[in-house]
Amino acid sequence: MDYQTITYDLSDDIATITLNRPEKMNALTAQMRAEIGYAVREGGKEARVVVLTGAGRAFCTGQDLGDRANAGNLDLERTLRDEYAPMLRAIYDCPVPTIAAVNGPAAGAGANLALAADVVIAADGAYFLQAFTRIGLIPDAGGTYFLPRQMGLAKAMGAALFADKISARQADEWGMIWEAVEDDVFEAHWKSRAAHLAKGPTAAYRAVKEAIRGSYDQTLENQLATEAKLQGACGKTRDFKEGVLAFMEKRPAHYEGR
Repeated sequence: MDYQTITYDLSDDIATITLNRPEKMNALTAQMRAEIGYAVREGGKEARVVVLTGAGRAFCTGQDLGDRANAGNLDLERTLRDEYAPMLRAIYDCPVPTIAAVNGPAAGAGANLALAADVVIAADGAYFLQAFTRIGLIPDAGGTYFLPRQMGLAKAMGAALFADKISARQADEWGMIWEAVEDDVFEAHWKSRAAHLAKGPTAAYRAVKEAIRGSYDQTLENQLATEAKLQGACGKTRDFKEGVLAFMEKRPAHYEGR
């Protein structure tokens, strides 16, 4: 595909998707949402890990409102249903691990785009902002789903109502993201994390995602049954056999992802 608003790089089993409208702080347009969704789906087929990051100084500042005079004419319900939902589902349902490497501000829908990933790694200089109530809206793009699950109801409610900036370090401490990293080592760090996942037991990672994300809707009894079923499938993979053999031989495992 000839991408216009993002770049897509496939290397060493890592698909890196870079939001590429730095002059607009990577604000989202209809074309950009479609391209992100398509690229994530391609990455899920071609790679063993998918990374989302931003060009320039921002990760993503949310919806590009364009001409502010016409902002009130946006059909937000249709846009969320037909454009945002497919993009977010592509990330959430991706069969391989996904990382949001948040290099700078992540605001509005841009913050929640990041939170849709399995793992969020943020630079110290980045921040997250649920800016919606500042313009008379509620958190969207999955914000009302991800926030309470990742940082608890009290923090989620405050973030939504007050629309305060949440620094990368605060987000880390509150359990909103996986980790905050010093700016000068940020890129090398997320690339190392991506490389680790790209060389790991991909089938097990897929089962981890299914088990943990489904647990909110399960009783303990049903979750134990789910664990048993998924573990049984993992136990039949070549990666499990390699992992055990490597452990016995006291050497690094060489996983094939199957």
